[in-house]
Amino acid sequence: MVAGYRAGTLSPVEVTQAVLAHIGRWEPHLQALYLLRPEQALVQARESEARWRAGRPLGPIDGVPLTLKENIATQGDPMPLGTRAVALTPQPADAPPAARVRESGGVLLAKTTMPDYGMLSSGLSSFHPLTRNPWDLRMNPGGSSAGGGAAAAAGYGPLHVGTDIGGSLRLPASWCGIYSLKPSLGRIPIDPPYTGRVAGPMTRSVADAALFMQVLSRPDWRDSMSLPAQDIAWQTAEAGPERLKGLRIGLLMEAGCGMPVAPEVAEAVQAAARLFEQAGAHVVPMRPFMTPALLDGMDHAWRMRSNVDLQALTPAQRESLLPFIRTWAESAAGMDGPSVFRAFHQFHLTRVAAVQACQPYDYVLSPVAPVTTFPAEWAMPTNDPMRAMEHIGFTVPFNMSEQPAASINCGYTQAGHPIGLQIVGQRFDDLGVLQVSSAFEKMRGPQRAWPQAPLQAPA
Repeated sequence: MVAGYRAGTLSPVEVTQAVLAHIGRWEPHLQALYLLRPEQALVQARESEARWRAGRPLGPIDGVPLTLKENIATQGDPMPLGTRAVALTPQPADAPPAARVRESGGVLLAKTTMPDYGMLSSGLSSFHPLTRNPWDLRMNPGGSSAGGGAAAAAGYGPLHVGTDIGGSLRLPASWCGIYSLKPSLGRIPIDPPYTGRVAGPMTRSVADAALFMQVLSRPDWRDSMSLPAQDIAWQTAEAGPERLKGLRIGLLMEAGCGMPVAPEVAEAVQAAARLFEQAGAHVVPMRPFMTPALLDGMDHAWRMRSNVDLQALTPAQRESLLPFIRTWAESAAGMDGPSVFRAFHQFHLTRVAAVQACQPYDYVLSPVAPVTTFPAEWAMPTNDPMRAMEHIGFTVPFNMSEQPAASINCGYTQAGHPIGLQIVGQRFDDLGVLQVSSAFEKMRGPQRAWPQAPLQAPA
C-alpha cells in the first residue's frame, strides 16, 4: 500500500473509501468497532494524499487505515473500558500509541471493542454490542482485544493496535487466525503503565507488524516502565527458513495448570515444531514450569484489584456490570492481608519460573491457548467465573517475565477454526521473534482464504 502511495498508483483517499465500504458490509455482523467516523477518516486520508503528492509523507504508515483498541486514549473521545459502569468522559490527550500513529500520518478509522475492564477473553461487554468471530459468526473472537482481532481477520485495514496483560493480544490473534506480537514490556510505551501490560500490533502478516513496530516503539516519557530508546532495524524482520538453522528451540506442550490441550491444538503445534526441525533447528521438549498455585494466585490478585475498583462504584454502577465480572471480582472480598500478599507474590514467582525455564533456549514454541474458539456469548472458554483464567497458562507467564511472544496461525480445526502457535523469545529480542515468525510464515502450509462478509443482513 505504501509503495503504491509512493509510486502514485494508489491514493489514500481511494484506499480509505474502499476500506470503509468493506467495513460497511462486515460490521453489522461483527460489531467490532466503536466510534467509527468515516468523515474524519476521509479528512485524514485527504491530508495524507496531499503529503504524498508533495513528496513529504510523515512516516512509514502515512495514509494507511488502522484501528486502536478502545482503552488506548484518543484526545477528546470517551474511553468506556468496555463497561457501562464508567463515565463517558472525554480524554485529555492521546495515549502514546495513538500519538505515534497520528505523528506518522496513519488514518484512524475507529476504535475497537473490548470486554468490561479488559478482564475477559471474549467479545462480550456490558457497553459494546457482542463482537463475533469472522471465521464463524457463532463463535468468539477472544479478548480482551476482541474488536482488533475480528477487524484484522475481516480486513478492516491492515494495521490494528491491541493491549495484553495475560494474553489479550495473542488469544484473539490465535482464535482469529491473524498475527500479533506481544513485545517486551516497555518496548511500546503505554499510558497508564502496569505490571505485565503492553500494547502491540495485530495484523495479517509478520511484515506488517514489523513495519508498525517502526512507529509504535518510539519513546514516550509517560511510560515509567518504557525501555530506553533503541535504533532497532525492524526492516530486517523478514527471514527465511535458514534463520532457524542451529537454533535451540524449546517445545512446551503442557502448561502445568489450567485446561488440558485439545488434540487438534496439540497436533497443529507439533506439526509446526517438525517444520522447525526440518529447517535445522534443534527442538527439545520442555517440562511445564507453571503450577496451579501460580495461576490461581495471579487470578486472585486480579480479583482483588477488580473488587477494589468495584467498591468505588455506586450500587447502580456495579449492577450495570456483566454478572460474570461481578461474581469473579466479589469472590475476593473475604481475602485477608496475608492472602492478598501471597496472591500478588505469584506474579514475581511466575516471572522467575519463566525466565529459568526459557534460559536454555533461543526460542520457545507452544500453543497460544489450550483450546480453540468458543461460543460468542460466553465470557471465557470455561464460562465459569470460578475457573476464569484456566486458558492463559501458556500466555500469562511471558507478560510477567517481560519476554516478547507472538501468535501466528499454524492450522485449523475440522470445523475450520484457526489455531495459534506461540513463539517466545528472550527478553528484548523482539526483532528475533519477528524473524523466527517470518521464517515459519514462509514454511507453513497454504492458508485458507480470509473470511468474506455474509451477503445477507444479520437476523
